[in-house]
Amino acid sequence: MPKARVGEIQLDYERSGEGPPLLAIMGMSGTALHWGEPFLSRLRESFEVIVYDHRGVGSSSRLEGPITIARMAADAVGLVRALELDSVHLLGISMGGMVAQELVLANPELVRTLTLGCTYCGGPGSSYGSAARDRLYEAMSSGDRVRALRAAYEINLSPAAAADPELWERFQSIAAERAVAVPVIMAQVAACFQHDTHARLPDVSAPTLVIHGTADEMIPVQNGRLIASLVPGARLKLFEEVGHLFFWEQPAATAELVRSHAAVPA
Repeated sequence: MPKARVGEIQLDYERSGEGPPLLAIMGMSGTALHWGEPFLSRLRESFEVIVYDHRGVGSSSRLEGPITIARMAADAVGLVRALELDSVHLLGISMGGMVAQELVLANPELVRTLTLGCTYCGGPGSSYGSAARDRLYEAMSSGDRVRALRAAYEINLSPAAAADPELWERFQSIAAERAVAVPVIMAQVAACFQHDTHARLPDVSAPTLVIHGTADEMIPVQNGRLIASLVPGARLKLFEEVGHLFFWEQPAATAELVRSHAAVPA
């Protein structure tokens, strides 16, 4: 992946496909690879898709010290400007959805449409999946890499999807190719816990689509409902019995939702 100079750091990124630009922002402990070809290949039919790795991930610059969601949003803005784009369709999932919220609030002129998936806004009514978080922390603290990876896999997918050996093989392959260091994950966790856009979401002016799986253990579906209620005119799409990584479980349907929301011809 090439690298873009963004202030004092570099971010590795990839541009592929044809059409209006779509910037996709990945979540906590994720990499550009985690979008998955089944989903990305469908997006490329309608968009020039831009994916990248956060600070501390992949070949992007090392993460030095703590990080905030607002700082990651500024990194994303810097990437858009480094690529000389006037504006983008914006897709953010999980922590990436938090980054997207901060981005659209700080730089509304850069966002044509906003799609927020399986994410969180903080404030009254928001809730992390505490049982899933505790299970993941325990597995990570065990020192058993396979156990930690399996716990992350099962928490991020519905039971039905997690039983698919092909998905498990893909999850392991991505972790082997582009592992994210535990200190980086912990810094991202701390940033997520500090995130709060609840009172500011009514200021979002971009056309907004919120997507959430009803079986999401990591960030329960009530968060998607809350965000959709706070953003003026937002549309909510729920995938029944689908987990956190809804775009793994429903890649074609998710890509079609993003395409139709952006009003890009099929």
